[in-house]
Amino acid sequence: MFVFCIESSHARGMGHLFRSLTLATELRSRGHTVLFLANDHPNSLKIIRERGFDVALYDLASVTGWENGFIEPDATSSVWINDRLNTQRSHSEAIKRLGAKLVTFDDRGDGAELADINICALLFEKTEDLKGKDVRLGVEYMILNPEIAAYRRLRQSLASILVTLGGADTYGVTARVAKWLSNKPFPVTIVTGPSFQHMAELEEVVATAASDRFKLLNQVPSLAAEMHGHDLAITGGGVTPFEACAAGLPCVVIANEPFEIPVGRALEELGAAFFAGHHSAFDLGILEKPIPIRTMSQTAMVKVDLGGVGRVADLLERLAA
Repeated sequence: MFVFCIESSHARGMGHLFRSLTLATELRSRGHTVLFLANDHPNSLKIIRERGFDVALYDLASVTGWENGFIEPDATSSVWINDRLNTQRSHSEAIKRLGAKLVTFDDRGDGAELADINICALLFEKTEDLKGKDVRLGVEYMILNPEIAAYRRLRQSLASILVTLGGADTYGVTARVAKWLSNKPFPVTIVTGPSFQHMAELEEVVATAASDRFKLLNQVPSLAAEMHGHDLAITGGGVTPFEACAAGLPCVVIANEPFEIPVGRALEELGAAFFAGHHSAFDLGILEKPIPIRTMSQTAMVKVDLGGVGRVADLLERLAA
């Protein structure tokens, strides 16, 4: 059995949820049993159930001891997967006492040292302080939506911009980006997610612009399909810019959290994106200059592939064996 323990909310964002769902779907397709554990966030619970997975609640305030009800003692073939960022050592010790294997993602908590595998595809700096028995670094372990394969294309020029800043957009960056774009000539499509709480502010910006260049979409059925119609995406610094790049869609990355700053810089170094800075003081001035869309699109598809979910699933299967 594979147990996915996630944290997903307006404050935390929903990237952990969607990454785990992609990996869980791959494991299920290989015949494995999957259980989700999630905090009490109605939108996230609804999405997990709609994808056909069983989900149980856990209390974010619980320190340790609560894990016992979800894995049988001496469950040596079970794998507990934490996608919650920093794991506490007491929690890792509880999992190990139950006999299960422990896998974490981008984990810098004091419990990461006990992880059998720590997959750090989103970490690009200070790698010497990463802990775990087996630390996997690199874009090749990025878990991206395989649906993107149907929507890959080479962009030729900048004709349309997509703005997509996460399922929650905790800091309301979308409205500020829309305001910046309101006096620019580009057609803009803005996609908001299931936990977006800044709609009134965003709608006011769009109404003030009084332009038919803006299109607002909420909870699109497929972000990969929506990406296909655009030539540049303005995104946060999580998994989304990598999914865009895998589809051949160059990005401008705005870091929502400090740990996303190295992500934006890394994608810029790859030649697939521009980094506009932290959300508190971002700069979209690059859009006022000629952008080499075709070159960036081509580079993006070469540098970011879709094989990460299969590579990680292989690691987990070998761990469970």
